[in-house]
Amino acid sequence: MRVGLQVALSDARVDVAQPLSQRQLSVSMSAIADEFSQTAPLNLCLILDHSGSMSGRPIDTIRQAAQRLVDRLSLGDRISIIGFDHKAKVLVPHQVVDNPASLKLQINQLKASGGTAIDEGLRLGVEEMAKGKQGTISQAFLLTDGENEHGDNDRCLKLAKLATGYNLTINTLGLGDAWNQDVLESIADAGGGAMSYIQNPEEAVAEFSRLLSRVQSIGLTNAHLVLSLAPGMRLAELKPISQVAPDTIELTVMQEGSQAIVRLGDLMVEVPRVILANLYLNQMAAGSQAIAQAQIRYDDPATNAEGLLSEKIPVYADYISDFQPAPNPDVQQQILALAKYRQTKIAETKLQQGDMAGAATMMQTAAKTALQMGDDGAATVLQQNATRLQSGEGLSEGDRKKTRMVSKTTLQAE
Repeated sequence: MRVGLQVALSDARVDVAQPLSQRQLSVSMSAIADEFSQTAPLNLCLILDHSGSMSGRPIDTIRQAAQRLVDRLSLGDRISIIGFDHKAKVLVPHQVVDNPASLKLQINQLKASGGTAIDEGLRLGVEEMAKGKQGTISQAFLLTDGENEHGDNDRCLKLAKLATGYNLTINTLGLGDAWNQDVLESIADAGGGAMSYIQNPEEAVAEFSRLLSRVQSIGLTNAHLVLSLAPGMRLAELKPISQVAPDTIELTVMQEGSQAIVRLGDLMVEVPRVILANLYLNQMAAGSQAIAQAQIRYDDPATNAEGLLSEKIPVYADYISDFQPAPNPDVQQQILALAKYRQTKIAETKLQQGDMAGAATMMQTAAKTALQMGDDGAATVLQQNATRLQSGEGLSEGDRKKTRMVSKTTLQAE
């Protein structure tokens, strides 16, 4: 298993007469399998809310969804299951999957009662998952339908960051409309995973299955982008590097000397992870100039190899005197995806501040951006919400959650 790495500038042409030019650098990476590649076992931890609000159809469908996941695991995969209400307990301690029927019987014991303490469930989940992290692809599915009323949201974020330090990935799933999208998004972003929205209990089986397919396509883990800039080149000071696919995330940059390092996490086979780096380029002599170099540091759990390095890919800009813009269409699409996310975030902030008119304007701007990039599903959701705000209706909790989801991902039109 190796890393496929590609780079592209938003416009590789630079006006030689300009003292400073701004460009977006796109870096796309994925795991590439060859005929000899092996895939490491999956180390899956289910962290399931079974508080009183889950009573009835919700807990029934979550049990069914979890049992379906067990059916799709391979012998030799690892599993652990945590249940939480206002406390948490280990329902299935970390073990190798060798008796699916027994696991499904234990899942069936989930009963709805009590309050909600997400951080307690997450703490036990990280502990159990860490027991099987060696030589595996470690993934947690954290599901809740409510607020963290008996817990500490800051502790959730700290636990998610702790998990990534152990090369454990945290994915979050919100069921219904009463969960906090800010909390679940921050856990997923900090934990290197994805956030999912299960609007109705009937969708739980399909959403669990979709997320499992995603994690089963992971080939490499603990990937870091190492970006080296040539003298005179620098990153923007504010939000310099962001992920735009498969989800949009603002990333944290670590500086090590002249290198900017960003943790990306898992790399899927044939499904690229794409980031944008906001660069400022100093004036240089005419001709092709090397402005940066990209490399990926990663682990291959199938071979227990850590700290592997991909090839180094140089980034060139063509400084020319007779400048005519030549924007890269693929990078322009990625820039629009990031703009959609940020515009929606601004709209959400204005809404929280009570500025309905400002929120409506920014929501409509985000809808136009989505339409421009061909994301018709997101455009429909965002425009409908802008229209509601303009009419003074306000947004339901379901509207707010769907807004957050379409800002981070591409939603196919229904």
